[in-house]
Amino acid sequence: MKIATFNANSVRARLPVLSRWLDSARPDILCIQETKVENKDFPVGAFEEVGYHVVFSGEKKYNGVAVASLDKPRSVRVGIDDNEDSPDEARIIAVDINGIHVVNTYVPQGTDVESPRFQYKLRWFKRLKEYFARHYTPKDMLLWTGDLNVAPEPMDVHDPKRLLGHVCYHPDLHKVFAETVSWGFEDVFRKHKPDPEEYSFFDYRVPNSVQRKLGWRIDHLLATPPLAKTSTNAWIDLEPRGWERPSDHTFVVSDFDV
Repeated sequence: MKIATFNANSVRARLPVLSRWLDSARPDILCIQETKVENKDFPVGAFEEVGYHVVFSGEKKYNGVAVASLDKPRSVRVGIDDNEDSPDEARIIAVDINGIHVVNTYVPQGTDVESPRFQYKLRWFKRLKEYFARHYTPKDMLLWTGDLNVAPEPMDVHDPKRLLGHVCYHPDLHKVFAETVSWGFEDVFRKHKPDPEEYSFFDYRVPNSVQRKLGWRIDHLLATPPLAKTSTNAWIDLEPRGWERPSDHTFVVSDFDV
């Protein structure tokens, strides 16, 4: 089974990229973040044209998550469902596809470390750990994926000294992320790609950022031990980042022998 994640930065703007990549790569499951479209306007037909079912949770102009799959999901759940007072934006969708549980998340970016949005981001990771504990166990075949807006290690950013303290590379963030991962996840990508300069996000504002390797690894594939054990490969597909009208992110992919 091939599973991928991709922050589209507007699913409608990125339809040519998505259709082309799905048609050529043929993943079993593609998790998409930052769809930026209300449910009533989601371009279902474009996915069906290339042979995919698609489920989604969206809102106007911001956030939004979706899962495209060759096989129809057995179940779909949206939201963190913890009844907390903070707004539960369209940031999480969970599916069961052929016995594999996939939780697709678009974690808040955080805006600025002095902003309440950064504290919201830290709390969101804690809520997510509680969500996993409510719905799953580490013995389940579970993948947590998406744009997690965290670069966990120095090798995950192109300039760790200068960027330390950024909302996606901050000691407080590293702590809560590690606590969430400790619930029972392994980094599938790093299992197969342990070297630096493996990046999934390249800022539009930085000239020739892909060629100069000025990127971040903030898009992740994290699996529970039973699923991680079956992973046979993982990679970042940089080619679509050079296509016409690309997202600032690109596809992160893993193969599982299930």
